Amino acid sequence: MEIRQQKGREIADKVRIVREGNLYLVPSQSGHGKYRVDAEKQRCSCPDFDFRRQPCKHLFAVRFTLEEIERTKTTVVEDGKTTVTETIKVTRKTYAQAWPAYNRAQTQEKRLFQYLLHQLCQGVGSPAQYGAGRKRLPLEDMIFAMTFKVYSTVSGRRFISDLRDAHSKGYLSALPCYNSIFNYFESETLTPYLQMLIEESSLPLASIEKDFAVDSSGLSTGLYRRWRETKWDKQARKYGEDVTRIRVQDWLKIHIMCGVQTNIVTSVEVSDAYASDSPYFKPLVEATAANFVMNEVSADRAYISNKNLAAVVDSSAMPYIPFKANSRANDKRHSPLWRQMYHFFSYNQERFMRSYHKRSNVETAFHMIKAKFGDKLRSKTKTAQVNEALCKVLCHNICCLIQSMHELNLKPKFYQVA
Repeated sequence: MEIRQQKGREIADKVRIVREGNLYLVPSQSGHGKYRVDAEKQRCSCPDFDFRRQPCKHLFAVRFTLEEIERTKTTVVEDGKTTVTETIKVTRKTYAQAWPAYNRAQTQEKRLFQYLLHQLCQGVGSPAQYGAGRKRLPLEDMIFAMTFKVYSTVSGRRFISDLRDAHSKGYLSALPCYNSIFNYFESETLTPYLQMLIEESSLPLASIEKDFAVDSSGLSTGLYRRWRETKWDKQARKYGEDVTRIRVQDWLKIHIMCGVQTNIVTSVEVSDAYASDSPYFKPLVEATAANFVMNEVSADRAYISNKNLAAVVDSSAMPYIPFKANSRANDKRHSPLWRQMYHFFSYNQERFMRSYHKRSNVETAFHMIKAKFGDKLRSKTKTAQVNEALCKVLCHNICCLIQSMHELNLKPKFYQVA
């Protein structure tokens, strides 16, 4: 079974495909819109079908859905004359949800979020200040205010009432003005602090997460153009299509590695919209390997390279990165490890795909971040946008910790001495 068939099976198992007249509406895995599939004419409105004119994953998803609606079983009696036909209804596989734990986590999230964020910020500290003049606001207070502001998803001015509540509870030593929060978003000094806090917030789950997935996605900066168009227009031009640009501005791209069980982000990098994905794979793996024991790492075929495979194996983990259609085992440019993985991929497709499709969890992590904290960045300058994107990831990690506290009885503690 090829990769598109595997992805189609995954879509058919996880989402609800609705029929509209003679067409079927298949939700996009990126969470933006639906594709129209004509099962009779074997057509789909997705970019993959437009480029290849071959069955895409959405077509396969519709096929699998139609096959599982009902399956006919025929029984022939021994005399060879009587035939008995029985229709068997096939039910969709479902997964149990711990609703009591989920409800407790959601109803207490905002209270616990402030407590955990305050505990994280206590490890930041503030640089020493000398000389006369007005003293700067404590760094831990400003990081708390910035992250809590992103969590609230409201404007800086409307956020001040929430900040007053946090100050009354003792989470802030001083109450900053909303303009001060905006100014600190502009500071390049805070970027490594935010990355450090993201890493620290993932450590309480080090004993739980063993398998990881890598991918990237874009965050809008208040633009009129969608991420899918930004991603695919270069390839469309390659095939001679006329791509109309409408007020093209910039996007920001975040590269993450997350655990496949709790969707906690263990490492993150930020780049511009058109940066290649592959060079960011090794730093993500090395940053995660410094704190976690890794068994498996899954990623899509954009990350396949000698260096990336070696980075995973050097971290004592197994890479599950599918190979491209033009990959050849006898290419002298590739390392022995690359050729070994190519043969494993070619002759163990079912086993490989079973682990590779854990990569779907990184798509879930992106959906969680964008659905909860927005897929648009409010900041105007590049530095502020990077810091805001990192704050979104930090908010996501704290929410994952809160969910794990109720589902896994986790008691997170930060800055533990090894």
